Amino acid sequence: MNQKVVIIGSGIGGLMCGAILAKAGYSVTILEMNKQLGGTLQTYVRERHIFDSGVHYVGGLDKGQTLYKIFDYLGIMQDLKIVKMDVSAFDKICFHSDNKEYNFGQGYDQFKKNLIESFPSEEKAIIEYCNTIQKICASVPLYNLKLTENFRISSYYELDTKHFIASLTSNTRLQNVLAGNNPLYAGVGDKTPLYVHALVINSYIESAWRFVNGGSQIARSLCKIIRSHGGIIKTRTKVNKIHVDQELAHHLVTEDGNKFFGDYFISTIHPSQTLKMIDSNIIKLSYRKRINSLENSTSSFMININLIPNTFKYSNSNYYCYLTDDVWNGMEHDDHSWPKFYAVFHSEFAKRNEFAEGITIMAYMKYEEVSRWSHTYNTVTHPSDRGDDYATFKKLKAEKLIDCVEQKFPGFRKCIKSYTTSTPLTFRDYMGTTDGSIYGIKKDYKDAIKSFISPRTKINNLFLSGQNINLHGILGVSISSLVSCSSLINLTDLLNKINNEPS
Repeated sequence: MNQKVVIIGSGIGGLMCGAILAKAGYSVTILEMNKQLGGTLQTYVRERHIFDSGVHYVGGLDKGQTLYKIFDYLGIMQDLKIVKMDVSAFDKICFHSDNKEYNFGQGYDQFKKNLIESFPSEEKAIIEYCNTIQKICASVPLYNLKLTENFRISSYYELDTKHFIASLTSNTRLQNVLAGNNPLYAGVGDKTPLYVHALVINSYIESAWRFVNGGSQIARSLCKIIRSHGGIIKTRTKVNKIHVDQELAHHLVTEDGNKFFGDYFISTIHPSQTLKMIDSNIIKLSYRKRINSLENSTSSFMININLIPNTFKYSNSNYYCYLTDDVWNGMEHDDHSWPKFYAVFHSEFAKRNEFAEGITIMAYMKYEEVSRWSHTYNTVTHPSDRGDDYATFKKLKAEKLIDCVEQKFPGFRKCIKSYTTSTPLTFRDYMGTTDGSIYGIKKDYKDAIKSFISPRTKINNLFLSGQNINLHGILGVSISSLVSCSSLINLTDLLNKINNEPS
């Protein structure tokens, strides 16, 4: 097979599609606008410490689980350096209004045991919650690397997470604990479908892992596979136009005027950004309006902290901490009430002792909060200074956020050696989104069809992939990549190979 596939973007979606198709015999070229590959898998180094830009832990990587099988098929599983998080508490849900920590355990038995210990009178609700999550996940064939001819959209797609949990128990603290790590999908109380909550949290309950020395190793391993099959990966190559001729994509035009020809094209960037590149009436105005009208998930403010050696104990758990008792209220803030929520992620590194070297703190932040600097653009490839007022803004936000963490972890501030910050503008410039959205298009249970985007387009040889197709996250995008590639290879055969079953 000598057919050429050109892929826009080297996030997990672009690299997964590239690796799958390269293994299938296609000639693959991936074009990435940044210096570094990987999208949200990108890492950077400050004072000899590696920080993740977006992905801080991953689920579903135990042997035999979905993501493990996909990575194993691609040949990268054995290269990954990962450590299993605390089996009794991979996530800790905390409220500043009490001194308790509500622990999410790995495996449904441990998960239920922990919560029943914290809420002994709510055993029935906790068991029903877990049973429903497992039923939803079992009802989605591709989530389990299966196909079925009789698949029907489940009624769970028409339920929202907040009200489902409230239907199980009147205990408001338990309701909020069960939704306590909803920043994994930027949950919105009156919108987020139950299936999104279920598919995301289930993968971490099954198993939760940290990357040793950063998640960019996934990108490096996938690049190695692609190149070993003759694939080409170009960085600092921004695509400006998709040229369409006789109802087919003919070639891509980059910022520097180069052209890349192919038989098939896959865009893994935001669909609205893809449509801007297409000057053709094949894409109907009604479709453009629908895509452009879709609301994106929120963005975030992040502090990556280098710690003074041997001062702050390492934790093999993540912390989701709330300054409000309503976890669905975490992103509804003004300048005075910010932040209402923050998460703490410890970095894992190869020579760690009992103390942490680096910590990431994340809080929600709306794009509007930095819109006064929206005319600026700053990356390693195109460096520029956003000005003193922007630096002051980041400093004030960082100090306020650190004050909040100090309340939870007394003495934390004196352990800080130095820190760097990221805002929605950082995510916008490096991830190629219009507003720094961290999870792409927002899902709404009231209108699931509107936010559904098919990987196929009206241009027969142009396909879409990435976090805006089906589900975000490493697992979600990996599954979406299988769907996108199914237009070019037989999905049944691919799944048989992934499941190590005869075709």
